Amino acid sequence: MRARLAIQAAGVQVELREVVLKNKPAELLQVSAKATVPVLVLPDGRVIDESRDIMLWALQQNDPQGWLGESLELLEPSTVLIDRNDREFKANLDGYKYADRHPESAEFYRQQGEVFLQQLEKRLQQHDYLLSDQISLADIAIFPFIRQFAHVDKHWFEQAGYNKLLQWLAGFLEAECFKKIMVKYPPWQTGGEGINFS
Repeated sequence: MRARLAIQAAGVQVELREVVLKNKPAELLQVSAKATVPVLVLPDGRVIDESRDIMLWALQQNDPQGWLGESLELLEPSTVLIDRNDREFKANLDGYKYADRHPESAEFYRQQGEVFLQQLEKRLQQHDYLLSDQISLADIAIFPFIRQFAHVDKHWFEQAGYNKLLQWLAGFLEAECFKKIMVKYPPWQTGGEGINFS
């Protein structure tokens, strides 16, 4: 989701091959040992198989909306916040979503995840977005995970007092750019045509 948002914002064109993870094509396994999505294969054969690295690649080609900030000044604070999201919060999100596969209860992981939610809420009380009054890489990289967290128990999330976070999330969910990247494509088959995506 976040890789597609950055590619779309940058206006760079890629060939999109939709993959069903239960039926991974051999071509995916050949280019990435991780065999997770997204994977970006560059024309020179280099492979980028982390969504945040794909985001950076796209925005370094073209950043018309200034998500990296002037002279990249938002890159370092974005990186710090994204690290916290991708390491601590993501682990708690997985525990919350799939509590039956983890040693603690869903409530335990939700409470652990709330530490990060509280930090985001505090930031959003100071600015419209996580780092300033402009959208940054941090907003785009983090919001899909907050969306997942909110959907585990929507009623709880809406009543939990994260009013600024709710507004921030709703803004992204209602945005045209988000609706465009959520279009469902047929799974790619070996020998088939990819989809031009930008």
